[in-house]
Amino acid sequence: MQSVRVLAGAVVGCFVLGGVLVVMPDGDRRPPPSPGPVARAVTAVGSGAPASLPDLVALIGDREAHLRAHPGDVRSWAELGTAYVERGERTAEPRYFPKADAALRTSLKGRPKGNTEAFRGLAALANARHDFRAARGWGEAAVAASPKRWTAYPALIDAYRGLGDYKNARRTLAELMELPSGSRASGAQVLVRAGLVYRDRGWREDSAATLSDAAALASAPAEQADCLVRLGELAWERGEPAESLRAFESALRADPGEHAARAGQGRALAALGRDSEALLAYQSALAKQPLPRYALELGELYESLGLDGAARAQYDVLRARVREGDAAGVNEELVLGLFEADHGDAGSAVRRLRAEWARHPSVAVADALGWALHRDGKDKEAIGFATRATDRVRGGGARIALYSFHRGMIERRLGKESAARRHLGEALRISPVFSPLLVPVASRTLEELGEPGPGPAPGVEGAGRQR
Repeated sequence: MQSVRVLAGAVVGCFVLGGVLVVMPDGDRRPPPSPGPVARAVTAVGSGAPASLPDLVALIGDREAHLRAHPGDVRSWAELGTAYVERGERTAEPRYFPKADAALRTSLKGRPKGNTEAFRGLAALANARHDFRAARGWGEAAVAASPKRWTAYPALIDAYRGLGDYKNARRTLAELMELPSGSRASGAQVLVRAGLVYRDRGWREDSAATLSDAAALASAPAEQADCLVRLGELAWERGEPAESLRAFESALRADPGEHAARAGQGRALAALGRDSEALLAYQSALAKQPLPRYALELGELYESLGLDGAARAQYDVLRARVREGDAAGVNEELVLGLFEADHGDAGSAVRRLRAEWARHPSVAVADALGWALHRDGKDKEAIGFATRATDRVRGGGARIALYSFHRGMIERRLGKESAARRHLGEALRISPVFSPLLVPVASRTLEELGEPGPGPAPGVEGAGRQR
């Protein structure tokens, strides 16, 4: 953690020094003119930081016009492609991803060797499509082409995390942190990746402190909002809905176009019992960024309120968005598998998630596959995946209430009542509000299991460092 604090201080020092250096020698101390939307977006896209939606639209229009007149400009093709990726992510409009692919490959065709901008853009595109194997390949190409450029590293860290390769994610973060501080133009983006890697290890205090530092170092409102959303998501995982809500509200104040914060608001408001406000927040998020997982969360909230017709409508939205994304190369098998396991065809969920596990053996997929197997009546196989998802030695360091709940329910079915009681209790201790549908199930099942009988207390598997 000390290295992170040193990095934050070094980056702040660089910004202050930069402010001194721009003073004009003739004594005119007026600040330079503020950059326009295109310049702001170019800076953000070039550093891998989020840009505001209006700035992205301005950059895309500018580069499209420029490339019609100058089709051989390799760098502009890479900037355009990367801007398409971010616009597609920010708006959940997968139609931008084929455009991004075409622009980035045009850049790569013009300069196939050492084209770090195109490699990085293609890695970001593959991550956005949840194709983490392809993202790893492009990310490794970017780092090999420019090992001293920090912007080559974040997409590769994201790819390793998506693949469940947490060891290489930590190694790559360490390499990034060892770069000279002067090469890190955006300390916020470096700290964001550090915070996410710490989260994966279960170092929740370190993760929260690092993400707070990232928000403080953010150089633009959109970047600050992105950092605050990640803080809100971490607080939600920790079972702190009020703190989570404050982070999401701060994100929206920084950038009203940060639609992920609207969905986060919905999650937190529901946990706080403010159901009407939660429904409005989710509806707003889906209107602007209609991701399948938001539709699933809203559908389950409706179901918990007894509004089954409204829930089914959201599940239809989920299926439609998955189909639309699939046509543009977006892999939503994880969300679709979880949906099918709980609300559709468990056998289909197992088939989908087995294939996803073969592609991306992450902790999240292990949990989802274990749950789908349980719902399909295959509990002896399910427990292996559920154990892996909660095993701190094998990657399950992040304490996620849903994973503990799934494991406890599988153990209950297998007759392992002591283990089931332990893991269901753990789920509610991690977050007593982790799901509007499943918290009542966890509480009811614990009551049915009753108090533990006499005998030695069971040990806790996979004990490891927790902060």
